[in-house]
Amino acid sequence: MRNSPELPACAHPAQTLPPRWSGYAGGMTAVAGLAFIGLVLALQWLRRDLRWMQAQLSVYLHGPYGLVLRTAYCLLALAIAWLALGLYAALAPTARSRIVLGLFWMAAVGLCMVAIGDSWMPELAPEAARMVHVLSGDTAFLCVISAVLLQSWYFRRDAMWRAHFPAAFLLGWAAFAVLLFHVSVTSTPQGISQKIAIVLIVLWLVWVGAWLARCVRAGAARMPHSRDNAGVNQP
Repeated sequence: MRNSPELPACAHPAQTLPPRWSGYAGGMTAVAGLAFIGLVLALQWLRRDLRWMQAQLSVYLHGPYGLVLRTAYCLLALAIAWLALGLYAALAPTARSRIVLGLFWMAAVGLCMVAIGDSWMPELAPEAARMVHVLSGDTAFLCVISAVLLQSWYFRRDAMWRAHFPAAFLLGWAAFAVLLFHVSVTSTPQGISQKIAIVLIVLWLVWVGAWLARCVRAGAARMPHSRDNAGVNQP
């Protein structure tokens, strides 16, 4: 007898299982995102020289633990770029978007430029450093929030992700609302609003990365135990 193989709960019968490496990308992003949030929270206590309500996260790139945070920026950028590739490979063709992939990659480049530009440029070229920081930071924020919202919307087109579209979309819009508040309302403490927006964006990355890793892991575990005995001679 020949039976069709069992598919994991997060897969669609007409859709092939995501590649295994995309699950690694999701898992790495989830770990990197949680570590980044933990570092940001720790710095609020470690940097007693800064007023955490007023100081934006970019201020923490200089002074004690500045190198640690700049390194974390680059590692998070790498995770974002890899997650974007993982999602593009794992999603159904109708839910994929090269625009979203490009936006995530541009956000990763902008994040790296903020870290690299704030390492040596402030001393060698103060004016250029300020321009690079503003342009790179704005690029990172604009591209990542656009990618988050677009990708959340496209989740509706994939049977594997459709049930999680509302949570992803609401989290993305919450991050956008806080970021818009941060940019528009300058009379309030700028540090806390920026940090909340960053944490919400990273939480979206963590959630999506963890779900992608879970789907790939579930598919890899079930396929070897499927009931498909095609090609095997049974007595």
